[in-house]
Amino acid sequence: MSFTISDLRQQPAFFDAVADRIWRAWRKERGFPADYIAGRLRENMTPSPIPFALVAHRDETFIGTASVIAADLEERPQYSPWVGAVWVDPKYRMQEIGSALVERAVEAVFALHFRRVYLCAERERRRFYARQGWVPIEEDVGERKLTVFVKNAGS
Repeated sequence: MSFTISDLRQQPAFFDAVADRIWRAWRKERGFPADYIAGRLRENMTPSPIPFALVAHRDETFIGTASVIAADLEERPQYSPWVGAVWVDPKYRMQEIGSALVERAVEAVFALHFRRVYLCAERERRRFYARQGWVPIEEDVGERKLTVFVKNAGS
């Protein structure tokens, strides 16, 4: 399947879809209002190098998203930057779109001269990231018992 990955700043028409998917996937059940996520996502629309959001799309059809942010876990403030909010529409999963989004995010981080990037995920996503060369460095972090991964430049 052909698709394009764009910086959300260049494709703002996808803003509402990205905010909605992030909210539904990770924040709604934890009691966060949708407006909170939209406000946080607006930070991705500034010219600052980080944070930024990527969007996978085919023409005007939203397919998925991934973000690069300065911090993702309160328990690990020493780690930065992070790839986060990786989400692909269920009907497009298992087509390497999530992998492509993560790879593009990592390339962008390394282009900014960072030597490493972090990511956290629930246990059931561990194999997905390990297949992409992410190395787990911590297990069972925080109340959600997340795995923290690192990817080093040149690896």
